Amino acid sequence: MFLLRNYFLGIPKELMEAARIGGASEWRIFMRVVLPLGLPALASLAIFQFLWVWNDLLVALTFGRTTQPITVAIFTQLRQFGANINIIAPASFLSLIVPLAVFFAFQRYFAEGLLAGSVK
Repeated sequence: MFLLRNYFLGIPKELMEAARIGGASEWRIFMRVVLPLGLPALASLAIFQFLWVWNDLLVALTFGRTTQPITVAIFTQLRQFGANINIIAPASFLSLIVPLAVFFAFQRYFAEGLLAGSVK
């Protein structure tokens, strides 16, 4: 929330005033001016939200009755007096592939979106 707020506050008001003078409606200003400028911040937020949901074991344990996400499958390999480390290690590595792919897909927007709203 703070990431998007700071980013959108940093957008110059002159751009929106110029669009209003040009006859653009509020919807058109949002779609043609604000949204394209806010793409890096939205991409950063999407990465954070995806990683939060991907790593949320409690929700997977609660709602995953019939099919298990990979985090629950890894968790079930832990035992009281030991763990199947030969299964946990490769499974953890495989579960890392999807978040890495998402991060590398949006890497260009990630750093730009995080740093844009930090300084005025």
